[in-house]
Amino acid sequence: MTNLTLYRPEDYKKVLEAALLAAPEPLSLAELKKLFDEEFDDETWRTLLDDLKRDWAGRGVELVQLASGWRFQTRPEYQVFLDRLKNEKPPRYSRAVMETLAIIAYRQPVTRGDIEEIRGVAVSPNVLKTLEGRGWIDTVGHRDSPGRPALYATTRKFLDDLGLRSLAELPPLAEIERIIDAQARPTQEAHPAPPLQADESAAIAQPPAQSDAFASADASG
Repeated sequence: MTNLTLYRPEDYKKVLEAALLAAPEPLSLAELKKLFDEEFDDETWRTLLDDLKRDWAGRGVELVQLASGWRFQTRPEYQVFLDRLKNEKPPRYSRAVMETLAIIAYRQPVTRGDIEEIRGVAVSPNVLKTLEGRGWIDTVGHRDSPGRPALYATTRKFLDDLGLRSLAELPPLAEIERIIDAQARPTQEAHPAPPLQADESAAIAQPPAQSDAFASADASG
């Protein structure tokens, strides 16, 4: 096996490029630091990653920073072409799932009772199981009230799948529905989700509370 000697920034960028292209999941800065014996300050890391990002500018794949780290991903405008290679069209999430996810994203942390109060209907356990199974929500604690109901919040995977670094980057509700609908790969609830009406959107899209577990998601890891 040939041992590479790294001298120039270009050499380090090639190693970063190879690691990020091979990784199945985003790589945090802490993980990327394991690639080299040398220790760099944060500014050097930022320069290397920003330079690598510029190297890929204008291509069909881009380097992005997400909640859990850095990854290469297809540019959104080309996804429609890649979808033609799929043998089956993936099912879409139901309206109940989409509304519940939107409420959790914008009002977290919330209990099942909070969601039911906002939606005005009971929340099926299968709806929450669907979102948990997709890795988009998780239990982050329990409210100090009778019965100690579970508190739900979104995860870093949710932010990763939306291409976001933190909850502060959450787009308007109509946009989040479009992104989720485009990227969703569910295993159940195979019914189309019609768009929310204006009054429903206004009830959901309040600024999210700062959940200790997820509000400060940082890709520097």
